[in-house]
Amino acid sequence: MPRPTVPLAPSSALAPALAPALAPRSLIALALALAACSRSHATPQGSVLYTSDEDQGFVVLVDPDSGRVLERVAVGKRPRGMKLSRDGKRLFVALSGSPRGGPGVDESKLPPPDRSADGVGVVDVATRKLVATFPSGQDPESFDISPDGSTLFVSNEETAEMTALDVTSGQVRGKAHVGNEPEGVTVRPDGKVVFVTSEEGAEVTVIDTATLAVVAHVPTGQRPRSIVFTKDGATAFVTDEVGAKVTVIDATAYAPAGDIAVHLEPRAEAGPAIPARPMGAVLSPDGKQLYVTCGRAGGIAIIDVASRKQVGSIGAVGDRPWGIAVSADGTKLFTANGPSKDLSIVDVATSKVTRVPVGGSPWGTVLAP
Repeated sequence: MPRPTVPLAPSSALAPALAPALAPRSLIALALALAACSRSHATPQGSVLYTSDEDQGFVVLVDPDSGRVLERVAVGKRPRGMKLSRDGKRLFVALSGSPRGGPGVDESKLPPPDRSADGVGVVDVATRKLVATFPSGQDPESFDISPDGSTLFVSNEETAEMTALDVTSGQVRGKAHVGNEPEGVTVRPDGKVVFVTSEEGAEVTVIDTATLAVVAHVPTGQRPRSIVFTKDGATAFVTDEVGAKVTVIDATAYAPAGDIAVHLEPRAEAGPAIPARPMGAVLSPDGKQLYVTCGRAGGIAIIDVASRKQVGSIGAVGDRPWGIAVSADGTKLFTANGPSKDLSIVDVATSKVTRVPVGGSPWGTVLAP
């Protein structure tokens, strides 16, 4: 069962000190006003920023305007990828019972996996509680949702599979074999195919969403992480962490269409430049720019979609920024920075960065209207 969410401190704690000076009717009015004030802080109107805390098993809710942590919702082990349902009423979270590893880690020394912890958690957005956990295949990491909202397509990192999960029944519809160490999953805007990256295989597997048959394998750079489509679905951009580039794919011919080298502008005060390690990516609301987190290099690269060239960068965002989201008006970016245990709120126009401590190890981030 999920751990109870932690409410904010009630303002009604002030009432006892004021009681002697107030008549009973005034006390009642004060209590009602303070209760309303407390509720308004606990359930703010407007956007909410969600981040998955891989270490501590929480989804952390943050006010994207003030940077205030609103709540922590216990969801299970190793929450990573997240998506809102198409109607915005549920937040889906990938949960994994596999111990954390990563490059350079001797996996033989890791504790045994807890397969009972694998699944996709379902958080009710209104009540902020975990209401279900769906089966998902082994070690789910990332996923995407079909345009009609009926199916989740989930990457199973350890078994080189993609699982199709029926959202209505909560049951597995089928599976497809993909490249080794699958991670990024994105459905093409028309909903007919889904792309899945293979970190170890340096490729994208293209799968028919209706039949779950493999349609194509498209080569990428080393260690591909995430996939973003242009709004018309004609082009896909794949971030290549070790390749330090973005692979451009013709998303209808299923063929490579070029590379975009990714770098961050050097800063004199920062010492030697760290090579960019492209991780997460998000398209601007107008579809004109692609923002790419650069992992250990600590910044964001800005790519012009039309020219397919990098046109700028924002440095010193956080330690190994990974997940990234953009505001509906395109003026702010949000990144999850695992090693520095914080979120960053980035003003696109000025490159000003506001860091929000959230603890644990932030992995993914989603902005809900």
